[in-house]
Amino acid sequence: MTTAPQRLRALLAEPGLVVMPAVWDGLTAKLAYGEGFKTAFLSGSCVAASRLGGPDLDLVSFGEMFDSFNMVRGAAPDLLVLADGDHGYGNAMNVQRTVSAYGRAGAAAVLIEDKITPRALTAAGKPCLPREEARMKIRAAVQAAKESGILVLARTDCRPTQGIDEAVARIEMYVEEGADILFLDSPADDEEIRRGVAAAKGRPSFAVLSPGAPRATPSQTEALKLGFKIGTYPTGMLSPAAAGMKAGLAALKAGEAESKAALSPADLRATLGYADYDAAAKPFIVKA
Repeated sequence: MTTAPQRLRALLAEPGLVVMPAVWDGLTAKLAYGEGFKTAFLSGSCVAASRLGGPDLDLVSFGEMFDSFNMVRGAAPDLLVLADGDHGYGNAMNVQRTVSAYGRAGAAAVLIEDKITPRALTAAGKPCLPREEARMKIRAAVQAAKESGILVLARTDCRPTQGIDEAVARIEMYVEEGADILFLDSPADDEEIRRGVAAAKGRPSFAVLSPGAPRATPSQTEALKLGFKIGTYPTGMLSPAAAGMKAGLAALKAGEAESKAALSPADLRATLGYADYDAAAKPFIVKA
């Protein structure tokens, strides 16, 4: 039986862009898998929104993220999950604990980044670790990943604060350290994207493709032409979900029972799997 990391490696070897929706709980994982997506990103920003009702500013703990992963895994066990390991929740030894835990729990890949934590008390910018400290975090991650085979996605956030040359140099360094997937965050334009992809030296490059951030945001077709292999959408389900909940509350305030966008009761029960439960429970019913 192949493992989740082995299945993800095989998928990444196939042609085309891997479209990876962002999930944060059992329902979102089940919906993504039900719509035919083979992979998903357990997004820190989505978990922060769902658990804290707030922004992604490094307030979510490893325990909360890991609990969310287990919810995702339980609801969609065949979904190949890239877990957001953030900054590893501490130093290189914390990184190893984070990577090992996700690997043992069945994640296909884990993201580790180079930003400083705790971050400055502002939502602007992401100051990053010195280059050699960042190297040691990725070195620790790659070493820990050998236990389970989990893929390591190495991310640099230094483009806005230290420039594209330093960001490209870090991608090259992460390749040297054995990272499996590379992520240069916040490229300014197509030329910077091409530089980041070239620095990955043939290994898969990852991109955030949700609109709205101050960075280059190509379409899926453009992303593939630029050399990206994986595109994730942190707001792909989160934003419509929030809009739907707001619409539902507005309908209640207006004296209605539900919004016009609501699923029918039958569709909702089917989506939640009531019939599946009944089928699974049938062998255990005690006959009168």
